[in-house]
Amino acid sequence: MLFSGLACAAGSVDKESSTVAAGLRNIAYFTQWGIYGRNYHVRDIDRSGSAAKLTHINYAFANVRNGVCEVGRTQPTNPTTGEGGDAWADYQKGYSVADSVAGVADSWDQPLKGNWNQLLQLKNKYPQLKVLVSLGGWTWSRGFSDAARPENRQRFVASCIDAYIRGNLPRMGDAGGPGAAAGVFDGIDVDWEYPAAPGIDNTSHSPADTENFTALMAEFRRQLDAVRPGLLLTAAVGAGVDKIRVTRPGDYSRYLDFINVMTYDFHGGWESNTNFHSALYATPADPSTGDVRRYNTHDAIQAMKAAGVPAAKLNLGIGFYGRGWTGVSPVANGLYQAGRSAQGTYEAGIEDYKKLAVLGYPSYRDSTAGAHWIYANGQFWSYDDPDNIALKMRYVRDQGLGGAFSWELSGDDTRGSLVHAMSQGLGSR
Repeated sequence: MLFSGLACAAGSVDKESSTVAAGLRNIAYFTQWGIYGRNYHVRDIDRSGSAAKLTHINYAFANVRNGVCEVGRTQPTNPTTGEGGDAWADYQKGYSVADSVAGVADSWDQPLKGNWNQLLQLKNKYPQLKVLVSLGGWTWSRGFSDAARPENRQRFVASCIDAYIRGNLPRMGDAGGPGAAAGVFDGIDVDWEYPAAPGIDNTSHSPADTENFTALMAEFRRQLDAVRPGLLLTAAVGAGVDKIRVTRPGDYSRYLDFINVMTYDFHGGWESNTNFHSALYATPADPSTGDVRRYNTHDAIQAMKAAGVPAAKLNLGIGFYGRGWTGVSPVANGLYQAGRSAQGTYEAGIEDYKKLAVLGYPSYRDSTAGAHWIYANGQFWSYDDPDNIALKMRYVRDQGLGGAFSWELSGDDTRGSLVHAMSQGLGSR
């Protein structure tokens, strides 16, 4: 096999289902930028009751630029180039007594403040929690293809480990310094969107990514193990079968503790007809063609398993938001009808669960697709509610998967209803 020598060189041990011996995973993403317009802070994970039900939190995102994990920059993200960062949110912002997890105000000269210090306080309060830093994401994945090349790989991984595991941060005002963030992160989540396939643009990927992605995972595993055995390495991967076939899941999964399969965003307002954004199964009624006919959760999970990934390493993804269209005909209660992207609170075509749940629109279910939607006044929104989450968590158990994850916490309501539905359905707590 092409990568058999690579496994030996990395000193890898195939991490099998022992990682889930204590129960299924319930993972959630927390976004760096959620503290602004959404006014969602780490304390809200605690106050909603969600922290007690989670096993892992992924902090999104860390930028990948110029062959390194870029940390310590504060500037608005340029959507064209991907340049940007928010060190102020990460580790500079001071929290008051009332707004902190621990009920202790940050001091002005404290080397670690911001979201990262709050996550550290959350871990202290909930010892079951592991926190990972997620690299890349949709906007910040442009640098992966170059960073993963053989001549750049070792330096790139070393930069990520230096910043996020050893905690060596650039000085920003009174914050940062050597070891300032040590102990915050228990591992690294690689969210490359997407190896060997188009992501936010059509230029920052290459056919060489197929081999380089696996080699990058091996290098991360090697360097993490050299720091301390037990540090986590995970990946978030595209759920489209076209994204899966251009990588080698059976090879790269050997280096990973688990894989988050992004089983959402299958359809959305960029398309001219309504459809389900996170269907569990394919349905003969779906008018899609080609690979898009297989844009559903089951086909994604089966493709990963067929490629050689142990089921216990796979986590099913739940979106805490809906995809929507407006100007939609009432025929079939809006399903598979022409429309245009609906207005959302923060961007067109997308809306948080907490907003959709209180609209009071009539609710519909497709039992074949395992999908849910609401429709009224020409508005069609497809999203997972607690009942549909229960269906998907039953699928997780039936398939022997390792658990589930969600994007992202600020979309849930103040009671943590969706996190609770996931936890209850997984039977982990």
